[in-house]
Amino acid sequence: MHRVYLSPGMFGFAELGAFGYFAHLRSALLDELKYLGLDAEVHVVDVPPTASIRRRAARLAEAVAETSGPHDDIHLVGHSTGGLDARLVASPSARLPTGPHTRDWIPRLRSVTTMNTPHYGTPLASFFATKAGQQMLYAVSAFTFVALTLSAPPLTVASALVLGVGRMDKAFGLEVDMLGRLTESLLGVLEPAKSREVRAYLDAIKGDQGAVIQLTPEAMDLFQAGVEDRAGVRYQCVVGAAPPPTALGLAKHALSPWRMLSHALFTTLYGITARYDDTYPCAAAVLAPSTERLLDEGIGRLPGARSNDGVVPVLSQVWGDVVWAGHAD
Repeated sequence: MHRVYLSPGMFGFAELGAFGYFAHLRSALLDELKYLGLDAEVHVVDVPPTASIRRRAARLAEAVAETSGPHDDIHLVGHSTGGLDARLVASPSARLPTGPHTRDWIPRLRSVTTMNTPHYGTPLASFFATKAGQQMLYAVSAFTFVALTLSAPPLTVASALVLGVGRMDKAFGLEVDMLGRLTESLLGVLEPAKSREVRAYLDAIKGDQGAVIQLTPEAMDLFQAGVEDRAGVRYQCVVGAAPPPTALGLAKHALSPWRMLSHALFTTLYGITARYDDTYPCAAAVLAPSTERLLDEGIGRLPGARSNDGVVPVLSQVWGDVVWAGHAD
């Protein structure tokens, strides 16, 4: 039996309301594994949304231990921060806050696949580590859930968030009280049952944001120094790049407040993620020629230091074999 474990990214979840974080990926994987004639199950792991990578990795290890058998082959797939959970779990040097037998399955680990993962950090984490950034993270998380629940938020809520984004100063400062009021407005459009559910999710974000500081380029420099790849395990990655937002792109959405809102948010996040620091460049020092060729072929050009998917620099996403590269956000 092959068992595939999916670990979501920062402020991700297994299921929230009627929405499954990995719903499409899980379905596609099951179909492909069945087509290949493989006996397989795909599990989605519910890790704490913004807790430290170490705590998230501990939960991933426990989930595998709880659901796998002594003869199962194990495959870990992590999106964004979830890819770091998988790498830490697999590392021979890992020290996790779990029981003594929680990682007894490690000899059966066959592969670690990371998707849009910030292996070398992301400048966006440095912004989210500020007080204003934490408030924006909370508000954006609430907005995302409302948008997924209602398909598109009410015009008044969309306008409020556009106003919030528009009031950012040069240093991306935000009015904390305004974001707090905005978040309450977002939750107010939900029915009480869903509002309670999303509040519990948002409370988890407010209660533990260890991963936010750990994803900064400076912190990931230490992660790289201390986390080892495990011999005999295949490491592979999926890499996505988004075209830089443009004023023309915004104009195309002028008749849709929801699309204008999405574009405004994405433009802000893309701009923060595109920041570059020579000391902590969010990229490997050298890329193999074969990796450069795959990135060039998949994306249509070799991505530069500022290229990103809106959250993670493209060159920060490379770890192990590149199995897919293309346009994605």
